[in-house]
Amino acid sequence: MTSKIMVALAVVTLIVSCSLRDTDSEKNNSSILNSPRFSGITDSINRFPGSAELYVKRALMLSQLNEHDAASADYKKAYELSGDEHVMLDYASNLMLSQNVNKAIQLLEEGIKKFPSNTEFSRRLAEIHLQKGDARDALNEYDKILLADSSNFEAWYDKGLLLAKLKDTAGAIEALEKSFSLVPISYSGMALAGIYVAQKNPRALTICDMILARDTAEMQTEPVFMKGAYFADTKQYDEALKQFDECIKRDWKMTDAYIEKGIILFERRNYDEALKQFTMTTTVSNTDADGYFWLGRCYEMMGKKEEAIANYERALALDDTFTEARAALRRLSS
Repeated sequence: MTSKIMVALAVVTLIVSCSLRDTDSEKNNSSILNSPRFSGITDSINRFPGSAELYVKRALMLSQLNEHDAASADYKKAYELSGDEHVMLDYASNLMLSQNVNKAIQLLEEGIKKFPSNTEFSRRLAEIHLQKGDARDALNEYDKILLADSSNFEAWYDKGLLLAKLKDTAGAIEALEKSFSLVPISYSGMALAGIYVAQKNPRALTICDMILARDTAEMQTEPVFMKGAYFADTKQYDEALKQFDECIKRDWKMTDAYIEKGIILFERRNYDEALKQFTMTTTVSNTDADGYFWLGRCYEMMGKKEEAIANYERALALDDTFTEARAALRRLSS
């Protein structure tokens, strides 16, 4: 058999195979749409085939049951009927859920051209690029959004997070500062404060205080915890303890606050008080490996070897990648 004939047969086989898969998919979708769960909405669509709203409603129902292929077909029909940009976005999202990435990209690129004022198309395209590991392409999308609208605080925020991930700290700070100045919302402020804490920059305190000033109900714990982390990192331990105590006052189940408070007491060699904090951590959450590890550290420093080993073993059982707990067990077993 000649190579040309073999290639031709391979192409025919591929076409037939794809056709059979499409037929199977159509049969499966038809079976789902006519099942008792969907019979009502399907009957309504059959009576009113020009109703985009009915197709969207059925698509949502299908998507909730993880029937994303069938949902995509409904979203496609709804968009063809309505031409609505929001339906187009839902269609693109559903294509992603059904792992049809290339088609989702094509649809979003079409949406960018068709609805240039709606930046959500570029934002979702950037998310796809990030999922594919194409960070630079994602940055390009954020830059396109900001070129069209420099007041888009969400685009500045997304760009800042991505630059931080790429270890462009200066660029991340610039973008997040811009986002926070446009809309001083908690999540952008906390992302920015986190970078400043790592740099031991007191600007972190200013941002946290700005957020806390608007928290009249005194419910937020993250800005308080961030202030505690800054004071701890800059060795202002008394101030740090005050912040961690305030965290616990606002949320007694905040395990991170107990851990950080306990570490300060541990470093001050106040093992009895540190032990109380780490015990509270494991009381609040008995699956917190860090709590058991630090209990082990306390017991080890107090000369209670058996208790230390038991807690290191518990930490390792909860997290088998806990290298410090494994090293501690080797140390005590030698």
